[in-house]
Amino acid sequence: MADVLTFTDRGIYCPAGDFYIDPWRPVDRALITHGHSDHARWGMNRYLATTGTAPVMRHRLGDITFETTDYGVETRIGDATVSFHPAGHVPGSAQIRVAVKGEVWVVSGDYKTVADGLSEPFEPVPCHAFITECTFGLPIFKWTPQDILARQINDWWAANAAAGRTSILGAYALGKAQRLLTTVNTDIGPILTHGAIENTNAVLRGQGFTLPETTLVTAETTHKTHPGALVLATPSALGTPWARKFGTASTAFASGWMALRGVRRRRAADRGFIVSDHADWEGLNAAIKATGATKVFATHGYTGAFQKWLSSQGYDAHIVSTDYQGEGFDQADEAEA
Repeated sequence: MADVLTFTDRGIYCPAGDFYIDPWRPVDRALITHGHSDHARWGMNRYLATTGTAPVMRHRLGDITFETTDYGVETRIGDATVSFHPAGHVPGSAQIRVAVKGEVWVVSGDYKTVADGLSEPFEPVPCHAFITECTFGLPIFKWTPQDILARQINDWWAANAAAGRTSILGAYALGKAQRLLTTVNTDIGPILTHGAIENTNAVLRGQGFTLPETTLVTAETTHKTHPGALVLATPSALGTPWARKFGTASTAFASGWMALRGVRRRRAADRGFIVSDHADWEGLNAAIKATGATKVFATHGYTGAFQKWLSSQGYDAHIVSTDYQGEGFDQADEAEA
């Protein structure tokens, strides 16, 4: 039986339907798993994504030719049947199921298996072949439970506010920033936001998501105008003049990479909160097992180590080279999580 999907220099391609999934070079028809900039790129003639992903894509990409679909709806494209299913990564994110002549493959995009109270929870999709990210595909990566994470962040913020310090927290503009907003105690002080985060907040509020009140940082905003504030900043803004105007401050990162102590030291952060919108080691293994797939393709992350692990567990495991970035620190907007 021919492969349902193939791997090209433009992206993941379905010959039966003549479409690409999350292509990184211009193509005629692109099916998009979610709105982060390494998966949803400008330059495609036609886009198809979930109804929940459309607003942020239009915000980021402008005037594009767009079709939307809801979760679980089957659409016939050529000789392929496609459907989108919750990935739990960020609001609107999806896994894309592709069926051709009884053979089912699933492209996970980016995903996490633990519900965050904001994104539509991950749903395993039975398939023969599963294309999985493995950004954090090592056993050392294990995320802090949501309730403990909330307590850690609020205690840090409250202690800083009591000592007259501003709390600056680095988080991606789409997904993670809003997820963190749902966990903070707004009684501690005001919440200020970087422009990229505030713009995304506006998009999600327009979709009906409830978020705490936030204030956009302007040229006039300082530690004097908003004492004891929590400042949500994109990672690339930390350590810049934009951040330094908040005076005496404590800086923290919210990232899966905070599980590695050396990373936090190199970034000169006072605190590191271990959280990601990607699956941790346990989540990756649980998701793959739940699909029932026998063939697994690992993309972006610890692909070599993860492929060897999957092979040792009896999977027909392969590595796929893509242009997806996973979770990093220095992207200007939100090219991960």
